[in-house]
Amino acid sequence: MAAQIRLKELAEALGLSRATVSRALNGFPEVNKETKARVAEAAERLGYRPNPVARRLATGRAGAIGVVFPPKANLLLDPHFMEFLVGVVSHCTERGVMLALSGAETTGDDLQTYRNLAASGQIDGVILSGPLVQDPRVPLLMDLGLPFVLHGRTQAAVPYPFMDIDNRGAFYAQAAHVIAHGHQRVVLLNGLTDYTFAQHRLDGYRQAFADAGLTPDPRLIFSASMSEENGYRQTREALTETPRPTAFLCSSMVEALGCLRALRDCSLRVPEDISVVAHDDGLPAVDPAGLNPPLTTSSSSIRAAGVRVAEHLLALLGGATPQGIQEVWPVPLVHRASVAAPGSDQGFSR
Repeated sequence: MAAQIRLKELAEALGLSRATVSRALNGFPEVNKETKARVAEAAERLGYRPNPVARRLATGRAGAIGVVFPPKANLLLDPHFMEFLVGVVSHCTERGVMLALSGAETTGDDLQTYRNLAASGQIDGVILSGPLVQDPRVPLLMDLGLPFVLHGRTQAAVPYPFMDIDNRGAFYAQAAHVIAHGHQRVVLLNGLTDYTFAQHRLDGYRQAFADAGLTPDPRLIFSASMSEENGYRQTREALTETPRPTAFLCSSMVEALGCLRALRDCSLRVPEDISVVAHDDGLPAVDPAGLNPPLTTSSSSIRAAGVRVAEHLLALLGGATPQGIQEVWPVPLVHRASVAAPGSDQGFSR
C-alpha cells in the first residue's frame, strides 16, 4: 500500500503554502472558492487524508458533528431516518469529518443531551431532524451557541439555518391531481401533525380542496406514525365510511404498502376501484415504478437531503451565515398508472 501523502507534499504539489492548503481543507472563509475547489480536487486525486489531531490543533475544532436521536423511538429501524443518515455519513466521510450519534431517553427529554454536547466540546455542530411545529431545540441551540442545521422547518422568532422540501406543495399537487380526475372522497394518511412536515402536508391537501370549491371530509383525515401497519389499519377504517372513499394519499411509501395490502384484502383494484398516490422518499427497498400498478408519487430523495444538510452544516462551520442557509426543494409529482376516474361500483368485500 502506498504511503499516505502529507500536508507538506500536497502543498508542494499545488504550489501553495501549507497554511493556505490547511485553511482551504478546513473551510476557512478567507480562502476563495476556486482555491478550495482546487485543493479539494488535488487532495482526492493524490489520496490526502487530514490528521484529525493536527486539524483540531490548527482550527480549534473537534472535526465531528452530532446527531441526537431517541433510542426508544426505534429510529434506527425507520428506513427514512436511515436513508437520511446514509446521506449525512457519505458527505462527512468525503470531507474527513466524523459523525457522532447520541441517544436521548425520549424525544421530549433530549434537551439535556444537547446541553451536554455543547459543554463537552466533542462536536462542532449538530444536525436536527424531525422538527416539531414548535421545536424547543432551536432556541436552546441558539442560546448555547452550538451551530446547527435543521432538516425541515419550525416556528422560530429569529432566522435559523434549514433545508426542507416543499411538503405543502407536494400534497397540494397530490390532492389536486386526484380531484382533477373527479375524486371528492379522498383519504389522507398523514404523519403526526405535531411535526411540521405533516402539518404542511395537511395544509396543502386542504388548500387543493378549497381551490376546487370543495370541503374534505374530516373523517377521511388520519394522523399517526408512518408505518406499514398503520397504513393498513387506517385504510380498513376509512373503507367503512359511507359513501366509500375513492382515492388515498399516503405520506410515505411504507404507509402506502399497508394501504395497498388493505385494498387487496378488500378485493379492491387499483386504479379501477380506488386510486392511490404516495410520497416517495427514494427508499431502495421500495420502488414505486415496480409495483403493480406502478404508483403515482410525489418524489424526493431523503438520502440527497442528508447530503445537502451535511453540506450546509460544514459550510456554516466554515463561516457561512445562518440566513444564507435556508433552502426549500420543490417536489415533482411523477405520474404513473395508479390514478383513474372514480369507478362506478362502490361495493366492496370486507
